[in-house]
Amino acid sequence: MSRAPAGPPAGATATTILHRVAFYETDAMGVVHHANYVKFMERARVLWMDEHHRPYTEYLERDLNFAVTRVEVDYRLPARFDDEVAVTVWLEWTRGASLRMAYALTLGDDLLVTAATEHAVVDGQGRVRRLPKEDRAALGKLTPASG
Repeated sequence: MSRAPAGPPAGATATTILHRVAFYETDAMGVVHHANYVKFMERARVLWMDEHHRPYTEYLERDLNFAVTRVEVDYRLPARFDDEVAVTVWLEWTRGASLRMAYALTLGDDLLVTAATEHAVVDGQGRVRRLPKEDRAALGKLTPASG
């Protein structure tokens, strides 16, 4: 099992969103329910695509999706109602038909969560498809190694 990094490495193309925790996102202990962090990460990932590559809707128009194949989440500290959590996302790698995004969620100077998601490119019927060559090349330039 690989561990998600605590923050973007040098050369990473990152996006950060702020999310104010709603009461309904907390559980009986008064902390953000663990499943909600994945939702926060998805919002950040879609915005990352919009800002640095192409809107996700353009993939949908081409009958392509990024299906989640793996989620790794390391919970370090809890977030609570009304906290403003910063969600930072960056692309770790891209391959022929897949990519991996990494995340760091913070509250002020405190690291709350580190995470990563892996995605397979699939068509509308769920069949794995290669990422188009031009997209693979463009995304490759956004990985830390290309920095």
